[in-house]
Amino acid sequence: MAQKGTADTSKQEFGAFRRKSVAPSQPVDAAARAVAPNPVNLPEMPDDLVEIGAIGEAYGIKGWVRIFAHAGPGQGYDTLLAAKIWWLDSKARPGQEAGIRPVRVLQSRLHSGTVVAQLEGITDRDIAQAMRGQRVSISRALFPALTGEEYYWVDLQGLDVLNEKAEALGVVADLIDNGVHSVLRVEFASHNRRGEPATGERMIPFVDAYVKSVDLAARKVVVDWDPSWDVDEAAGDTADGDNSDGR
Repeated sequence: MAQKGTADTSKQEFGAFRRKSVAPSQPVDAAARAVAPNPVNLPEMPDDLVEIGAIGEAYGIKGWVRIFAHAGPGQGYDTLLAAKIWWLDSKARPGQEAGIRPVRVLQSRLHSGTVVAQLEGITDRDIAQAMRGQRVSISRALFPALTGEEYYWVDLQGLDVLNEKAEALGVVADLIDNGVHSVLRVEFASHNRRGEPATGERMIPFVDAYVKSVDLAARKVVVDWDPSWDVDEAAGDTADGDNSDGR
């Protein structure tokens, strides 16, 4: 989640649904694969799934799992705790079936900075441990409502960015946390020094001094920004081994 701040803000609540490094998925035996393969009274897979975490390891001896969310407490954790249906994504590996399947969350709670949960059909620690690395997604429609000028990163990504002169500056590719506030990473079509097509990059602080409006319905962000303020970030700016003095 990104919260639009002010230029002198010393601390901003911050969270983002972006991947963190976790151990890869382990081969899962038939018992583990059988967990809710065709569950009864569970919904069809929605078309608005957002990956918000991954199973990190087993928790306890009764089949609970520990989840590492892609956001901090108050953002991603709230979403995990609020949702009663998680969608688990098991990547294809030798001896492992791939695919996304729903699973019902029987209990979940915060524990030592992570989310721990009991999933329907998982009662054995070994099976829970074998699920390590499986990605957890939740329907965007189930995200908790935000207040004020708060936005989920997934909603900002892909929005057009224009300045107050209506000049197109690019598209929001991602956001970055600099420890004080969020920063929009805006990509735009450019050229490198050899005249070849390249992707340029602008870093625009997500604070009131620069971001004037966010219109999710119109899919645009209006900012106080002049292209001349950019640091030249065009990809491939310098050719390997290409020096103007011939050395």
